[in-house]
Amino acid sequence: MTIHNAKILIVGHGRHGKDTMAEYLQDNYGLTYNSSSEFCSENVVFPQLKNLYGYTTHEEAFADRHNHRTEWYDLISGYCKDDPSRLGKEIFNVSDIYCGLRNKREFHSLRNQGVFDYSVWVDRSDHLPPEPKQSNSIEQWMCDYTIDNNADLQELYNNIDDFARNRFYRKED
Repeated sequence: MTIHNAKILIVGHGRHGKDTMAEYLQDNYGLTYNSSSEFCSENVVFPQLKNLYGYTTHEEAFADRHNHRTEWYDLISGYCKDDPSRLGKEIFNVSDIYCGLRNKREFHSLRNQGVFDYSVWVDRSDHLPPEPKQSNSIEQWMCDYTIDNNADLQELYNNIDDFARNRFYRKED
C-alpha cells in the first residue's frame, strides 16, 4: 500500500501533537514533512532575531521559539505579506506535509489555490490550553479533519492510521 500525491497541512495549538503526527506519517507512510518552525527559523526568524536575543545559530532560535511565539507569528506573517501562500508553496515544494501553519490569511490563500489536499487539526484541548489568537489565528472548524490527541500515544497513532486509511491510503493492485 502507498500514499498517492497527498499534500497535508497539519495545524493546531502549540504542543498539541502536530510534529508527532507528521513524524508518524513520515515514518509509517513514507511522506516527507517540514515543520514551519524549523523552515522559518532558518529562513525568516533567525536573521531578524539573532542580534536581539544573541542567537548564534538558527537551531538556538528554534529551541527558544516557545518564548517568543508572537514575534515568530509577526515575522512569518510579514514574510508572507505580499503573497500569503508564499511560505506554504515553498514548504510544499520540498515536502508532502506542512506542519505548523498559524495564520488564517495564509491558510485561506493556500486552500483557495488548491496547494494542499487535506488540512488536519490536532487537538489536545483536554490537557493543554489554546494559544492566543496573536500566535495562532487558525481555528479547528476551518480544517477538513480533526485528530484527537487527548488519550495516550497509541491512541493518537490509531487515530492517525484511521485518517490515513480513510483519506488517502490506497491498496496497490
